[in-house]
Parts: sequence; structure tokens; C-alpha cells
Amino acid sequence: MSADVAQRPGPAVPPGPAEVADAERVALDLLRGASRRRRRRSAGVTGALLLLSLVVAGVSLSVGDFPLPLRQVALGLVGQGDEITELVLGEFRGPRLALGALVGVGLALSGGLFQSVLRNPLASPDVIGVTQGAAVGAVAVLLVLRLDAAWVPLGALVGALVAAGATLALAWRGGLDGRRFVLCGIGLAFAASSVLGYLLSRSDVQDAQTALTWISGSVASASWEGNARLAVALVVLVPLALALSRRLDVLALGEQAATALGVRAGATRLVAVLLAVGLAATATAAAGPVAFVALASAPVARRLVGDGRAALLPTAAVGVTLVTACDVLAQHALDGRQVPVGLVTGVVGGVYLLWLLTTVRPRPGGA
Repeated sequence: MSADVAQRPGPAVPPGPAEVADAERVALDLLRGASRRRRRRSAGVTGALLLLSLVVAGVSLSVGDFPLPLRQVALGLVGQGDEITELVLGEFRGPRLALGALVGVGLALSGGLFQSVLRNPLASPDVIGVTQGAAVGAVAVLLVLRLDAAWVPLGALVGALVAAGATLALAWRGGLDGRRFVLCGIGLAFAASSVLGYLLSRSDVQDAQTALTWISGSVASASWEGNARLAVALVVLVPLALALSRRLDVLALGEQAATALGVRAGATRLVAVLLAVGLAATATAAAGPVAFVALASAPVARRLVGDGRAALLPTAAVGVTLVTACDVLAQHALDGRQVPVGLVTGVVGGVYLLWLLTTVRPRPGGA
């Protein structure tokens, strides 16, 4: 009996203050190290994508009906080229390339915000009705109000905001639930598509062709004036989105954990959705609904960075690369025939969507 008593372990001794402090220091060092590694990887991925974008830009500016050597392109960009070179770059290829890059940033960040806050890889303006609302607004300007094409961006902006507002109002039940928001958005997208089909069926052939070109998503009619308006909007919206990135990372831990860490989950979701709507609406108003850029950019960026958190800077870089590269294909893949860039991104995005649906499982708590 005494031997049994002697073999019994004594009560656990709680760690002292010094041991607790050492454990906390080790944990903080590990977290800081992981954060530094993630930042370095994110910066490396972003830099590599931007270098790839520069290569694509060089091809875009030099290849065409009037080929330009890269040296001549460089001289033209700094104002030392001949008159024809500066005309080609300044009036045609330059605005088109710049619009593609700006639209890529806006749509990619919009999709990244939607997917992060709603915790659903299918949440993007293409799927939840924002771009369909923009298309209805643009077509209504052309076919119902019979206004000039210069009013199309304003109509698209209004349509996108109305669609997003309706989705938000339908989904709001004392807070923003991601599952309900996505389902309401999908329903609204179908309704908007029906309205769009009705408007096109009631128009003549020439007006319908003009509307369909815009609906396909095109940067062919880019101008520096229109680019400047989009750039001003992005200068306001992009820094706000990037500033929200850390809160989105905390929100990904779960609502209870986010609240414990001082992040107001409901307010963060609402602000992120409003920013995503603004980015999608302004980009779509400038170039039409360029398909699948918002859907594909964020998951690609997260895979390149190597974790599941919001990687907004790499996401924007993926969007720039995707739109500009697809526009080069849209201009030159078919001999003597150009197609809207949205058709090319639609093919790429369709393949990506099929892969996503067959390989990715929804995260717990997602829509």
C-alpha cells in the first residue's frame, strides 16, 4: 500500500511568472517571424507579377498594325520619339493599356474583398449581381433613354450601385450574413439578366450590337479622360481597401476571436462590402463587365503567397497581369480580327471556375 502511495504523481505545479513570460516571448517571436516571412513572400510575388506586367506592357505597346521596336517605344514614352510613334502610343495603345491595368486593379480587389469578408471563393461581382446591374444601367442609357454613349459609364455606375444596394437590403437581418448575401445576389443577378435580355430583344440591330460590345467588356474605346476619372476613384478606394486588410485577416479567425481581438466584425464586413461594390462599380463603368477577373485573381494570389489570408497587393497585381495579358490576346490571337477582352477573360475564367468547383471545398461558416 505504501509503495502505491509513493508511486502516485504529485499535484501539477503551475508555471511561475518567469516561465509564462518566456513562453509568451517565444510565441511572439514565432508570430513575428511568420509575419515577416509572409510579408517577404507577398512582396516577392507582387514584384514578380509587376515585372511580368511590364513585359506584357512592352508587348502591348510594340505589337500591332504599326509595329514599334522596344527602343522606339521607350523613346516615345519619355517624349523623345517621332511624331507617329507618339501618336500611336499616346492616342491608341497607351490609353488602352492603362485602362486595362486600372480595371484589373479595381475588379481584382473587389473580388478579393468579397471573398474575404463573405468567406466564399465564388463571391465576386460577376456572381452576385453587381456587374449585371451595371449592364442593365448601361443598356438602359443606350436603348431606353436614348442618350449618347458618353453617358454609359454613369448609367453603369448607377446600375451597379442600385443592384448592390438591393442585395444588401434583402440580405440584411440585423447584420450581414455571407450566405444570405451571396444567395440574394445570385437571385438578383438572374433577375437583372432577364431585364437585360428583354431590353435587347426590344431594340434594333444596330443599337443591340453597340450594347453587346459594351456588355462583353472592352477596353478598345479607352481615353485619357476616362482613365483619369477611374484613376481618381481608385486613388480613394484602393488605400482604404489595403488599410482594411489586417482586419480581414483577423476576421478570418472567426467572429468570436475577432471580437476578442478588438475587431468589430459587423462593421468590418459592411465597410468591406461597400468598398468592394465601389471598386466593382467604377471599374465596370469604365470598361464594361470584364468577366471572371474579380473571381479568379484573389485565389490565384493566395496560392502564390502560400496561405489563406487576404493578400490584396498580390491580388491587385494578378488582376493587372490578367487583364493586360488577355487584352494582348484579344487584339492579336485572331489574325486581323480583334475581340473584346471580356471574351478572353471569360474563357480563362470559365476553365478556372470548373477547376474551382471540382477541387475546392467551402470553408466552415462560408456561404
